[in-house]
Order: sequence, then structure tokens, then C-alpha cells
Amino acid sequence: MISVFIYGLDQFLVGDLSISLGKDLAKVYEVDEDEINFVAPNTMVFHKRAEQTSWRVIVEVNVPKKLEVLQDQAQKVIVHHIKQIAIHVEILFKYFLMDHHFLEINEEYPLYLEEKDDIEIETEYPEDLQEGEGEDEIYTGDIFEGLK
Repeated sequence: MISVFIYGLDQFLVGDLSISLGKDLAKVYEVDEDEINFVAPNTMVFHKRAEQTSWRVIVEVNVPKKLEVLQDQAQKVIVHHIKQIAIHVEILFKYFLMDHHFLEINEEYPLYLEEKDDIEIETEYPEDLQEGEGEDEIYTGDIFEGLK
């Protein structure tokens, strides 16, 4: 398994990026696309108190040690994709021995959820109700009236 952590980029952008970058990294590493996961922590990058999100993106790639020989190719692919949505890219490759990797798969469920598995919940609102009316009406009276 290869895990790609992307810091300083909007989570939804990482979701979109996981499709194209995941496909290209799978080719570089010669693995199935199911072997690559993306993690988009809710993070921001700072430098001297100035927020750098989408300006400077930090990518951490956790990859088996045996694939280290493909680092230059992987770096080029990552930079190619991220430079289309960010200004600066920093990449840190972390290598691990497969002896230190564990994955427990519950065979009763698919390995991954897919977009088709998403459930869209529709909420109905009365047509004649305007914003600020009904239950979400804002109280404009004097809340301290009885305490005077």
C-alpha cells in the first residue's frame, strides 16, 4: 500500500486529484490503483504567521522500500499534477519495509466505497416559508426584559 498525505490543499481538491494522480502513480510504481490511498488532513500551511494554503503544498509519500528506485519518476508525476493547482510543492518520501506494514480486510465488505455508494439526502422545505421564518426565525426582542 502507498499512502499519499497532502498538506495545505483543500480536501475536495485532493479528492479530485486522487483520480488522476492515483492513476499516474499506479503506472509509475507498477501497482494496481487500489494500492494507492490519499489522505487530506484538515490542515493549513503557515510561514511566519502567514497562511500558505494552496501556495505551498507539502506532500508526504509513504511507500515500500523496494520501490525507492522509482522516486525520481514519482516526484515528476506528483509535481506535474500539483503544480496545476498550487504554486510550490515540497515532497517527502518515507520508505518502509513490508514487514512493518499491516492491513486487515473485512471480506464481508468491498475494499473501497465508490461515488455510486454516496447517498444524497433530500430535505423538503415548505415552499411558502422564507429564510428567517419558522423555527429558524431570529428573536429580535429584548431578552433581558424580565431581569430589569
